[in-house]
Amino acid sequence: MKKFYMILAAVAAMTMSAQAQSVGTVEVGDFVNPTEIYNASYFDIAPTNFYLAHTGAQMLYTVDELADMQDKTDVEINAISFKFRNDYWYDDIVRDVKIYLEAIDDTQFAVNENGVKQFFNFDNQVYEANEVYAMLDFFGEDVEMKFELDEPFALEAGKTLLVTIVFDAEDDDNCTGGSDDAPFYTSGIRSKCMVYTDNWTSFLNYEEFPDATAMLGCGTNAELPVTLFDYTYSGGMTAIQEVKAAAQDGAYYNLMGQKFTEGNMPAGIYIHNGQKIVVK
Repeated sequence: MKKFYMILAAVAAMTMSAQAQSVGTVEVGDFVNPTEIYNASYFDIAPTNFYLAHTGAQMLYTVDELADMQDKTDVEINAISFKFRNDYWYDDIVRDVKIYLEAIDDTQFAVNENGVKQFFNFDNQVYEANEVYAMLDFFGEDVEMKFELDEPFALEAGKTLLVTIVFDAEDDDNCTGGSDDAPFYTSGIRSKCMVYTDNWTSFLNYEEFPDATAMLGCGTNAELPVTLFDYTYSGGMTAIQEVKAAAQDGAYYNLMGQKFTEGNMPAGIYIHNGQKIVVK
């Protein structure tokens, strides 16, 4: 009776594993080993620069950039990461950060009748926190800036993901000495990003978002930063399914996926040629 109970428990564990979500990541650009750092004016740096107290960035991640997510079902984005290099700054940088995510049909920014690009209106806040970057702790190092979303965001297949991110300092003194002190790495994908920079006014203060002009310190042709999206999805192979698929090779696998040969197996439950085998 005891052994029968253990078998039922194992079967229940298999069922629960089959219902679990799978986990994935998508890189935009080479996030793990980036090489290109922004080397331009401060209003071409996204998602932010620490040279000015207030910045806003809007980034368009199209179907092509998020292709690895498109063939999966029930995709939910859980975290977004960026990366910068701290070469010249020792002081702490403190910013209030807000992130907004939306699925839109547009694949590029609109241009008005005067030939000036326009920011998108946006909604759906998914993150808010006061972030402290202790620059002295990682002087001369690459720094991953990761945001765990307050709530998962459901990705709509075939849609562009509009990411709006706003950084606000409490005052204009908490800024780096130059725009190159801690620049962000770039993906090389241009024209999918616009930025706003100012030392006194938050991007959120505009009820109607303005046309992007040099007078407002806006960059209209910026590159997407290297970005990493963490997400979950259903419909992929579960751990148990992967073990079953692998077990077609004639070997014996336990429920942890460890491989055994016949006659060399401790008591337990195994998968062999896609079938469950109980060894007592």
